[in-house]
Amino acid sequence: MYYRRSGAVSVAPGLTRAETNRRDMKKLARGDPPPGLIAYRGETPVGWVSLGPREDFARLERSSVMKPVDSAKVWSIICFVVPSQYRKQGVARALLAAAIAFAKKRRVRMLEAYPVDGAGESRDDALWFGTRSMYDAAGFVEVARRKPRRPVMRLALLR
Repeated sequence: MYYRRSGAVSVAPGLTRAETNRRDMKKLARGDPPPGLIAYRGETPVGWVSLGPREDFARLERSSVMKPVDSAKVWSIICFVVPSQYRKQGVARALLAAAIAFAKKRRVRMLEAYPVDGAGESRDDALWFGTRSMYDAAGFVEVARRKPRRPVMRLALLR
C-alpha cells in the first residue's frame, strides 16, 4: 500500500496501520483492475507482484527515481514479494511473465518498472523492485536513469 498513498496513512480508530493497510488492500482486491497477482505452488501462495495504472500509485509522483519520464500512459510494476524459502527458484521471473500476459489481456500499451541494477548481492529490502537482468530478459529497455543503480525500464505491449 505504501506506493498507493501520497502521504501518511490515516488510521481508523481502533485499528493499527497494518490493519488499515490490510483493510484497504482487500477493498482494492475486490475492484478492477486487481492490485496485483499472486503466484501459487499447488495451494501455497509463493509470491506477489503489485502492478496497475501508474496513476493508482500516488507516491510515484514525488519519487526522484520513479517520477514520470514523459506523459505516456503506462502501467507500473511496483514490487515483488517472495518469501525467503521460495527465492532463487524463478518465482519473481514467473510473476513478471504473468504480469506481462495480464497487461496484454487488459490491452495495456506500455509497462514500466523501476528495478535495481548492479553487480553483486543487494540488500533484500531493495530487491522488491526486481533486478535489471530480470527485466532485460523479458525485453524491457531502459528509458531513464536518475540514480546510478535505478533505471526506469519499459516494455511496449501494443503499438
